[in-house]
Amino acid sequence: MKVAFGCDHAGFGLKEAVVSTLKRLGAEVLDFGTHSGDSVDYPDFGERVGKAVASGEADLGVVICGTGIGISIAANKVPGVRAALCHDVYSARMSRAHNNANVLALGARVIGPGLAEAIVEAWLGTEFEGGRHADRVAKIEHLEQERVQEAPRS
Repeated sequence: MKVAFGCDHAGFGLKEAVVSTLKRLGAEVLDFGTHSGDSVDYPDFGERVGKAVASGEADLGVVICGTGIGISIAANKVPGVRAALCHDVYSARMSRAHNNANVLALGARVIGPGLAEAIVEAWLGTEFEGGRHADRVAKIEHLEQERVQEAPRS
């Protein structure tokens, strides 16, 4: 399994713990940066990870910024991405089981390394349940396609 990873400077401190966990769980990590604590813009990394997942270059993605909010919003702007901001294990499981989330967002200023590792383990270890949830995810995809078709051409 290939997992795209991206973070901004605020997420950089949590990067090692998350990437190590992904690798320990058998994932091949595609690291889209950042590679230091120097100030950068989170939308750039949310977009890179989102595009890697949406294109099929990666199976899943993980993004981190200070709160996880901004980078999850950015990733969710990429058609085909269902990024879920999770700060607990239960939400991580449910985001996969019920929403088929394909990008996990974390907030480095909200959670620590131990909890981040547990969230990543739960998220990667949970399969989409399908069934009634598949119908709901299909409705989300339909909404997205409507918006893509309505988008102004530049």
